Formats: sequence, structure tokens, C-alpha cells
Amino acid sequence: KTQPNPFAQPPAGYSPKHYRDPFIFTDQTTGQFHMLVTAALEPYPLYGRGGCLLRLTSPDLKTWTVAEPFIIPGGQPGYPNIPECPDYFRWNDWYYLVFSLNGKAHYRLSRQPLGPWQRPPIDVLDDSDIAMVMKTAPFTGDRRIGVAYLACYRDHQDSGERLYAGHTLFREIIQQPDGTLATTFVPEMTPPVAAKLNLRFTCLTGEMLAGPDHLHLQSHAGQGVAVLDGVPQNARLTLRVSPAPNTAELGLWLRASGDLENGYALTCFPHERKVTLNRQSMTSVAGLGQPFTLEIIMHGDVIDVCVDGRRCLVDRAYQLQGDRLFFVCADGEVTFDSIELTPLR
Repeated sequence: KTQPNPFAQPPAGYSPKHYRDPFIFTDQTTGQFHMLVTAALEPYPLYGRGGCLLRLTSPDLKTWTVAEPFIIPGGQPGYPNIPECPDYFRWNDWYYLVFSLNGKAHYRLSRQPLGPWQRPPIDVLDDSDIAMVMKTAPFTGDRRIGVAYLACYRDHQDSGERLYAGHTLFREIIQQPDGTLATTFVPEMTPPVAAKLNLRFTCLTGEMLAGPDHLHLQSHAGQGVAVLDGVPQNARLTLRVSPAPNTAELGLWLRASGDLENGYALTCFPHERKVTLNRQSMTSVAGLGQPFTLEIIMHGDVIDVCVDGRRCLVDRAYQLQGDRLFFVCADGEVTFDSIELTPLR
């Protein structure tokens, strides 16, 4: 509605297909306005890798001057290379730049307001490929909250085709001492729960020692499996996991049925530093060979997992509605303790 319309167009040397998602911030030292715009350099020396955030400057939010690309992430050729939905903020003594590639939010950090930008070892704010275009906002107490949308799958099957919209997904953003970011559940948004359930484990294979809130599984050749029955569909599960050295694999089967026949597998691979949940996976997960915590919320068609209060993984769970919960250990031994299973109200 504002004239002139269009207000801004791709300048020479930039693709006419990509010019969107403006984000404006102020340089606190000069008062100058900066606008980041999703764009793509054309031509670019590397095939399909010219996607960038173009930076423009203005003294008054009306007259804008093209500066230079703020960042050119590179990556694989094609559409996922285009950085979309930028976010920029200062937090304590660090500056952060957030952008989404193929829907997944990545970030960079710097000590300077305009870079240079450092790519951290883990540069995503949520590992799931259906946690889309996360952006952040400050919250009281020097906190920061990330908000994304949790996409749906088109046919509720395993095709992987995602649809826009679905649910709003919230994450607490944690600033580490070295400036890198971690994510966890927002404590105030934990769904209300009823009284915790009494746990009675049944051993299927391997060796088991169990008590009211702990379970030790051992199987040095093959799988050791224990099961809980009568688990509600909507529940919160918290526990601490302590693997013995050299344990190859451990985890849980959620909403499962049969004798480890069907279920949504949440599996940790300490040697590979990997965690998987159904269709989703996260890599470079440090500390899986040491004690760590798991928090799991099953609600409707969503299973949401937080690993050790620093990495999150979420997926849709449309099909399976079993009431069994399997605890699994492969080629090693593991202790699950401080186990609390509580139905959601």
C-alpha cells in the first residue's frame, strides 16, 4: 500500500526470483538502520550457492542504500541454499544472526555487530526438519525464547512431504559461556500432569535389576529389553541415563505394542554421537557415553524430546497408539534412574 510500490527491487547482480523477508535492526552506536533481505547473487562463481542476506542501510527508514551481502552461507546447490526469515539480536557481549535453510534455522555469532560471523560446531536451533523457520525474542530475566512452527506431513505417512502450519513450537534458548546456543523446553510451558505412575518392569531379554524409579539393563551380546505396560498416550517421561563404557546402543520405544514389534524408537548411539527419533535425527551429540537426562512429552500426534537440557528433537506420531514402553540396551549395560512417568491432564 505504501508508494512507491514495489518499495524495493533486486538490484543489478541479484536474482529477480529472490527478494523477500526483510528484517530491520538499528546500529546502537550510529543510529543507522540496517535491513537484511533474502536474496541471491546472480551470477555467482559457485553453481547454485549464491543465496545470501543482502544488507541495505538507511538514516530514516525511507531511503535505502545497497551495501553488500551480510552473509553468503554457501552449502549445497539449489533452493535450500537461500537463507530465509533472518533474525538478528545482541545478547550480553555477543551478536547473533539467525537464518533458515530449507526451513531449518541456523545461526552464526560474532563479537562485532556486523561480523565477521563464526559458524559454531552445532549451528542449528532445533535438529528436527519439521521445526520450521525459528525466530527469537527476549524474555524477562535475561532469557530468550525461540518460536517456530511445527509442520505437518501431507499424507500422515512417511513420505516426508511437509505442509505449512500445524502447531506453534517454543524453545528456551540457552547462552553457553563460550557464546554458543543450546535449546531446551520452556519450563513454564510444560503441560500440567497428574500423579506419577507406579512402575512395574518386566524383563524380556538380558538381565534386569529394577526398583520403583530405576532400571538396570545388561546384555553384552545382543539386546536387553524391559517393558512397562499401561502407559497413557499423553504423558511426560523424565529420566537419567547412565551407560556403561562402550555400550553400543540404548533407548526407548514409545507408544509401542507387541514384543518390540511396533513403536516410535528413541535411540542413542554413544559411539556415533547420534540420537534418532522416528524420522528425525541429531548428530554430534557429545556426552552420550556419560550420564545424561531425557525429557519426553507425548501429546496428541507430537512426540517432543529434550536431550540433557541442551538439544531438542521432535516428530509427528500419527499411526501408532500402543500402550507399552520398552527400555532397550544393546551390547552393553545402562542404568535408567530418577524415572518419572506422569499422565498429562
